[in-house]
Amino acid sequence: MNIPTLLTLLRIALIPIFVVVFYLPYEGMRAMTALIFSVAAVTDWLDGYLARRLNQASALGAFLDPVADKLMVAMALVLLVQSDPTPWLAIPAAIIVCREIAVSALREWMAEIGERAQVAVSVIGKFKTTAQMFAIIFLLYQAPVMGLPVHAIGMILLYIAVGLTLWSMLLYVTAAWPVLTSRDNINPKK
Repeated sequence: MNIPTLLTLLRIALIPIFVVVFYLPYEGMRAMTALIFSVAAVTDWLDGYLARRLNQASALGAFLDPVADKLMVAMALVLLVQSDPTPWLAIPAAIIVCREIAVSALREWMAEIGERAQVAVSVIGKFKTTAQMFAIIFLLYQAPVMGLPVHAIGMILLYIAVGLTLWSMLLYVTAAWPVLTSRDNINPKK
């Protein structure tokens, strides 16, 4: 157990707290959920940075980090859609969640056949994650800040994240396509 892995576990532990706070009937709870999500987003960056900087990368951390990210993002999107059940929010949320499932499955399968490097995280994926995190923070917070329409900015960032989500998924599928269409990788046992 090391500091980066503990930060990842903290991010997972924040999920039920995040959900409970989201539903608390008090003034300012949206701001509190935005703060909790912000802490999770910062720990996402920090755990990877510390793992590299302190040379504390571990198999457990490498497994848990993307799981923690996907759990927190999916939960935030579910809560946001539940609180504002419009197609303008539900459709991008569904695209993001479906892409995460599809790309995770693709990476798992590629790793199983020894081709994981073909679908390594791309720079577009990092931009997607950044846009997605800020979008969710702004959508959770909602209230205008110094006259800025925080909710509208969050929606714009969400659609930017969706565009980057689809683009990065296309890049992953394109990189994996030769392997996906090869008959050499069919497992007859399944």
